[in-house]
Amino acid sequence: MLTGQTPILVLKEGTRREKGRGALSNNIQAAKAIADAVRSTLGPRGLDKMLVDSMGDVVVTNDGVTILKEMDVEHPAAKMLVEVAKTQDQEAGDGTTTAVVLAGELLKRAESLIEQNIHPTIISQGYRLASQKALEVLQKVSQPISINDHDLLGRIATTSMGSKSVSFNRDMLGEIAVKAVTAVAEKKGEGHYVDLDNIQLIKKQGGAMADTQLIEGVIVDKEKVHSGMPARVENPKIALLDAALEIKKTEIDAKIEINDPSQLNAFLQEEENMLRRMVEQVKKSGANVVLCQKGIDDLAQHFLAKEGIYAVRRVKKSDMEKLAKATGANIVSKVSELTADDVGHAGLVEERKIGEDALTFVTGAKKAKAVSILIRGGTEHVLDEIERSLDDALNVVAVAVEDGRYVFGGGATAEEIAMHLRDHAAKVGGREQIAFESFAESLESVPRTLAENAGLDPIDILIELRKAHKGNQQRAGVNVLAGKIGDMGELHVIEPIRVGRQAIESATDAAVMILRIDDVIASKSSPPPSGGPGGPGGGMGGMGGMGGMGGDFGED
Repeated sequence: MLTGQTPILVLKEGTRREKGRGALSNNIQAAKAIADAVRSTLGPRGLDKMLVDSMGDVVVTNDGVTILKEMDVEHPAAKMLVEVAKTQDQEAGDGTTTAVVLAGELLKRAESLIEQNIHPTIISQGYRLASQKALEVLQKVSQPISINDHDLLGRIATTSMGSKSVSFNRDMLGEIAVKAVTAVAEKKGEGHYVDLDNIQLIKKQGGAMADTQLIEGVIVDKEKVHSGMPARVENPKIALLDAALEIKKTEIDAKIEINDPSQLNAFLQEEENMLRRMVEQVKKSGANVVLCQKGIDDLAQHFLAKEGIYAVRRVKKSDMEKLAKATGANIVSKVSELTADDVGHAGLVEERKIGEDALTFVTGAKKAKAVSILIRGGTEHVLDEIERSLDDALNVVAVAVEDGRYVFGGGATAEEIAMHLRDHAAKVGGREQIAFESFAESLESVPRTLAENAGLDPIDILIELRKAHKGNQQRAGVNVLAGKIGDMGELHVIEPIRVGRQAIESATDAAVMILRIDDVIASKSSPPPSGGPGGPGGGMGGMGGMGGMGGDFGED
């Protein structure tokens, strides 16, 4: 037997490796810390977080996905939970905190099962079976909703804003969200499709939250280019140009030699004539409003003003697309090809002063498939939070219209699913049955957290909830404002089915993925280019540090 043999190095020197129970435990702790970071924001009694980035910019919010995006998370397992929040936000627009809290709870329950020597694969299988059953029950307890149920859609919007700082004005904002979504919804087969890109959110500081309004048309954050132009054009004919009303510069270096003053005069005259021809082409098309994506020469501005044409320059591409949908105009890339067929129509184009800025309002278009919401608020932070709240409300109304189903909030649906899972667990058999029951208990983290955040006794609330659901009260949930359980239907606490479905799917996927990891190999990070301090930290430097981060946020 050889002794003193040199050990074989498979991994690069400096690589950190953690395996077995230690790696799994570390990952679960990191995920739990992330869940604890957002737990206290859940529900109408949830509190806000203030996040300050390295540049000193401040964000005040209780929106789960915004909190997690702003937090500089390093731990790889924790990043998976951040991804859960992002996916939830993209797919359903709301329920990000619920999804993360559920994923954290699934891992917490799994940890105690692993300590009882139940293999992670068995737990994963149990969780998968339980999530399938949970989705079946969710579909069964859901209720139908249509695009014409404005009251119900409004309640869905107000429920999504109930936990936000805008909740005082949620009825008014909810009504705006419903009107905006129903205006841009398009019929698709039996159902409807909603493209939220057709709803424009414009923030202007000043005024009060109650001054927020829906504009049935498009707001262009630009003013007219010349003071001699009309400030208001009724029944306008609108041309959308993706071309500059300017003289093109040569693409290669060019040199023009002028020997006498008359040549210079002819050169300038020709430039003027070219701009005049462009303006004549616009006039010939019948357009009396020009919205241009590129620049407009000073002389062209003068000619347009002389013809009484209202013009705006450097309009954003996204606004141009909305204007095309709202007015029926075609976006033209060459001025010489602009014809009467490309011109769109609206009821009114006018310049309005909002605060210190002049904006162009294009309103009154027939069958406007693009609308705008002008958001007003006292400070920048208030405006940002109103925008986030409205974004959530628009998303939940849109998915409710698309899916045509809704469920009851306030932990009512979570408790109903948990009850069915417990009843079904005995039929599963084997060790998976224990994981099945743990999944049911994890779902109860939603009503439990709602109760905790409202300062109620979570055990008393859960006992009452279980009793109510056993008594066939499907709509019983946590009434955090009254401090007891109540009928979520009567309290108008409802949400789209997609919010619950996506939360269950994302949380299960993340929990299962983390449970199946038993080996973490972290490469050593490259040294900073200068060789001095301030370079990137170790690739897995956050492995043990996440617990501390959870403490910073979890003590609210």
